[in-house]
Amino acid sequence: MKNKTTIFLVRHGQTEWNVLHKLQGHQDSPLTELGIKQAQWLGESLQNEPIDVIYSSSSPRARKTAEIIKGTREIDIYESDDLKEIHLGVWEGKRQDEVKGLSPDQFQNFWHDPAEFQVQHSETFKDVSNRALHQLHEMINMNQGRSILIVTHTVVVKLLMAYFENRPMKDIWNPPYIYPACLCKIELELNQSKILLHGDISHYKESPVLG
Repeated sequence: MKNKTTIFLVRHGQTEWNVLHKLQGHQDSPLTELGIKQAQWLGESLQNEPIDVIYSSSSPRARKTAEIIKGTREIDIYESDDLKEIHLGVWEGKRQDEVKGLSPDQFQNFWHDPAEFQVQHSETFKDVSNRALHQLHEMINMNQGRSILIVTHTVVVKLLMAYFENRPMKDIWNPPYIYPACLCKIELELNQSKILLHGDISHYKESPVLG
């Protein structure tokens, strides 16, 4: 029996709202042509890696990314609301510069003091951490000794990686930058975790674009 569990943790590919610097949260916008290519590049780089199961945020941008990475593999994709991006309440659908003008203090909190962030109808970072970690532990328990691909969003990636690193909430936005369709790889064995990749974009075939 294999004791090592491998997690491939991925952010979705670039979307139309990423290009416009609009905040998506639980809302959604389609992958751009570049976003589709980013997912294809990652899928190609993982083609020789054993992947036993795929979990995706239920947001269409993540599901589409998961389907592209899956390619022709015969693997089930399970959707989870617990892997969705942070709900940004009244900020959703607005541009970053717009919410910075409307809520300068909370914009500052979002990027520099995440534990204090909350706007009307939004989740807190702790809310997201709780649901994402609950889902993570469930996935690991159900897939001991297997390779798990998880496709999710920036805040969820940052919070899950902070868990593996034991990084405090106040430092979650420290590097590395989480580019679209970047890859984190974690191995779990005997209750120990080892981070092999964090925000890796070595599969990119074009220069990275922030977004």
